Amino acid sequence: MTLRIQKSVERERVVFTLTGRIQAAQVPELLAQLRSESTAHGIVLDLDQVKLVDRDAVLFLALCEALGARLRNCSAYIRKWIDQERNARRDESENPEESEG
Repeated sequence: MTLRIQKSVERERVVFTLTGRIQAAQVPELLAQLRSESTAHGIVLDLDQVKLVDRDAVLFLALCEALGARLRNCSAYIRKWIDQERNARRDESENPEESEG
């Protein structure tokens, strides 16, 4: 199964409905589509039909959210993974000497 991306507009927000799996190979295509949108519009990523992600996809979703995109219908396992990655990165930046080793 590959990733399908559908774009629509809802109340001045651009909604990308994603279906399938998001893996590292799909991140550049998704990034290109997000970049093509005006920053004046809010961006929503609807993840209701996303069934599988890899770590690169989770990092990408966390970055999108940190930059202001809304993740809609994000499954519990993806939300938990995003939060874990965000916390791990925050811990690394607060304690860089511990991650060096």
